[in-house]
Amino acid sequence: MSRWQPYISVATVVERAGRFLMVEEDRGGPETLFNQPAGHLEPGERIQEAALRELREETAWQVGITDYLGMYVYRTPDGLTFHSHGFFGMALAHLGNELDPAILAVHWLTLDELEALDREGRLRSPLVMRRVRDALASRFYPMDVIHER
Repeated sequence: MSRWQPYISVATVVERAGRFLMVEEDRGGPETLFNQPAGHLEPGERIQEAALRELREETAWQVGITDYLGMYVYRTPDGLTFHSHGFFGMALAHLGNELDPAILAVHWLTLDELEALDREGRLRSPLVMRRVRDALASRFYPMDVIHER
């Protein structure tokens, strides 16, 4: 008997001067999709470490994570369940490393640009705008709500 497990992922909202750090991905559809720097938790990895790794790999930015946005549960149309840990942080330095091959480009987009992409159905999931709106509303939790050993 197999046991059901959700997919564990991380995503980070990074805002600088009214623009949000976003990645553009080719997911095999007719158009590219946009997402926060995000990805899956790897075996033995701490949740915040995963978020920092994904930021480096997908954007080549070093980011200081300052707040926890919470855990977002998302069920895809094809029946997968994701438990996505959302973070908020500030850009510290551009590292210049090569990007993950799945990333086509990195963008700093305004809220208006994100809302237009949302209307066009070009955001990776509904969680993208939810995390941005939570960050804009300062719905933050202290990082010490995450207990890891």
